[in-house]
Order: sequence, then structure tokens, then C-alpha cells
Amino acid sequence: MRRTAWAALGLLVVLAASPGAEAQTSPDAWRANFRADGTPAPLRDPADRTQWPNRWSRANSDDWIAANHDRIRRMRPRLLLINLSNQCKPEKPMQLFEQLRAAVRESSRYHGYRDPKAPVFLDYTVWRYVDAREPGAGKGNCAAAPRKPNAPKDELNCDYGGFFSEAFASVIGVRDPKDPQRFLRLDELVDRGYVHEVWFTAAPSGDFRCLECVEEKPVYDERFRKVPGKWVQAGNGGDGQQKWTGRSLRINGLNDERGIGCGMENLAHSFEGTAHSQAIPYFTRYFHEFGGFDLDKRYGLPFDSFYALWGQGKGIEYPAPDTAVVKDGEKRWTLKPYAAPAGNVHFPPNGRSHYDQANTQPVLSTIEDWRIGSGPGGRDLAKPWTNAALEPYARLAPDCMGKWLVYWRQNVPGYQNKSRDDQGRRMKNWWVFLFY
Repeated sequence: MRRTAWAALGLLVVLAASPGAEAQTSPDAWRANFRADGTPAPLRDPADRTQWPNRWSRANSDDWIAANHDRIRRMRPRLLLINLSNQCKPEKPMQLFEQLRAAVRESSRYHGYRDPKAPVFLDYTVWRYVDAREPGAGKGNCAAAPRKPNAPKDELNCDYGGFFSEAFASVIGVRDPKDPQRFLRLDELVDRGYVHEVWFTAAPSGDFRCLECVEEKPVYDERFRKVPGKWVQAGNGGDGQQKWTGRSLRINGLNDERGIGCGMENLAHSFEGTAHSQAIPYFTRYFHEFGGFDLDKRYGLPFDSFYALWGQGKGIEYPAPDTAVVKDGEKRWTLKPYAAPAGNVHFPPNGRSHYDQANTQPVLSTIEDWRIGSGPGGRDLAKPWTNAALEPYARLAPDCMGKWLVYWRQNVPGYQNKSRDDQGRRMKNWWVFLFY
């Protein structure tokens, strides 16, 4: 299920704290980014080409990012945070944002479960927080939430293009330094490098029905060069009426009644969506192997991933650690010898069905040695894997697929990873692709 309308289906979002994670100095620390007249203060990005943003590159999709991909050792993207829910307590949205930010930090530490000194790679900062609640209103979402007029009941009505409108610019409230009488639109904030990603909270009241996480992205060729004039939807679904603005931007919608694990699930589904979009051929090629989206080629199944096993009578059984029996109604396929790859958002290595994090049964998996080749003959080492690996993250991201996704993301080839590509070179850091 790759396209999810959280407000319609109930897959909604909230959050929990990260042990040892670095937090913002205070909920109002972002105010230092603005002058008294509402115009943005000058950016103070470092003169350090191993960090991004920096003095040479500040905006998403800059050519500099692809050209310097392998030298980047930390990314500190700037977040625009927006609360559209009238029902939230004033302090709640920022608490949720901060806790999700902390979980993302932890999840970007390559093999952090094994190496306590593994460095953080994704270190989001809060550039601006907008609380659009209406005074006196206690239910639903505010009128400022961009809606499509006359959308059929129970269908998506979030107007993602509306986030970039002149009307919504006044909600964001950032005045143009060249003309303080007007407000900068979201596309202008992205183009100038002030904003790299948007997270918003909304109430699951049905009056504002959104997708989990959307993104439009340029298309690149095999040599990491933009293909002129081409772009794709690269999130977990998308709004076909959203205008392409020339730079990538993720817009992540969080339900204010659910938890941090659901927020991680949003972002992870968007990560899968980028691979499925084929915006970056290199990423698509390796991610599909990593995430088990090549089962048709690997095992001759009639579908590419276990995502197809949705519904009654469908799932996987593991009669032995090296054997998987795939069930689709009355159809059965026995995979032996079987070793699970890293898995995907819905399926850990020993997942028996969608969202299964409870299986204590060991199943062979190469998740911790993917393309490293520590096993006999230089093969990836397949070890018995159970849900015990997730327990360190149970408090950090307790709901949805959260604890699994923190661990899963720590196995994604990140900064200083040990995986090798088809040419035997160190695998590129996949997190950098987020901002291509």
C-alpha cells in the first residue's frame, strides 16, 4: 500500500522523546532567525564544504549537492513547521516536531545500534514555526489549511499547490526583505534556501484530508545530472494539480492524535516513493534490492514485494530460519534457501504480514551485512534475526512501525557505510538523495 490518505484511513500521527538526542535550545529558539519587522535574518551557513547547507549551496536540488555528494558528512536541513489543528494544546505541535526530529537524528546514525560513536548525519533545525490555530476554536482544522473546493466527501481535499500560494504566504508570515509589504511564498523560501522541508500537524476530523508525505523531485540521469525539464512525484502519492516549482520539497503531514512512530512511517514511505519514482536511477537500482522490491526476479514470485500480500489468507510462514512459505489465498510458494534482505516499511525480515513487529521466530537475514560481504566466499552474512533488535527503540518511537524504522534506517547505507556497489566502490550515502 504505497499511497495512503492518513485522514481517510486512520493512519495518523504524534511523538516520544529520544534518549541522548540533541534538542533545540527552546521552543522559541527559531525566533532568532527573524528581524523585528518579520523579514528573515541573514543565513549564517558554515564555510565548510563537508556540511550542507553551506556558503556555496543553500537550496534543495542545487547542482552542488550532486557534485559534492561524497564529501558531505552532515546535513542540517531547515524545517518550516506549521500547526493547522485547532484542537491542539498550544505546546503540543512543537513537542511532536522536536521528538520526531530527535528520532530522525538517531535513525541517521549508520549501524548506530552497534557503534555508540556513529555520527549523526541528518540533523534538522527549526527555521520557523507557524501556529495557525483560530482563537476560540477547539475542533477540526483552521480555515487557513489549503483545501480544494467541492472535493467529493471522503476523498483527498488537501490542496498541496495551495501551500505555495500568495494566500498561504501570509499564513507563513515571512516578509520579503526587498518589499516588506508582501510575504514570501513557499517556493521563494525554498529557492532562497530558507526552507528545505515542511512538517505540518493537522486534526483527523475529516475536514482536511491529506496524504502522509508528498514530494516533487527533478529527474536525474545515471551520472547524477538533472534531465532538463523532467520531474516526478517522488513521495507517498502526490497531488497531480500541484505545480512544479523547480526544486524538490517534502511536505510531511502529521496527525496530532498519533505518535512519533507514525511520523517515521510517513518519511520512510516517502523514501520508498523516491525509489519507486526512478528520479535517481542509482538509488532505485539498489534500494529495490535492499528493500525486497525485486522478489519477482530473485525468487520468481508473481509480484515484486510482500506489499502484494494485503488481505485475508495472505502472508508468510517460516517453518525454518532458512525457509519462507508465501501464501496468497490457495496459492503457495516455498522459498528455500531463503534469507531476507533488509526489508521495507511494512515488512521486517521475519514479518509474517503487514506491520508485524511481534515475531520472535528467527529468520535468516542479511540486513546488517547488506552488500558488505562478511560471510563465506565474500557473500553477505545471513544471521538469524528477530524482533529483539527493535527493543532499544521501543520508547523512542512506540507506535506504528516506529521502532522498526529507526533500526531499519540505521542499516540504510549512510555516512561512512561499508556497503559496495556493483563496481566494488563504497556505496553512496543515500540520505543525501533526500535533497537532490
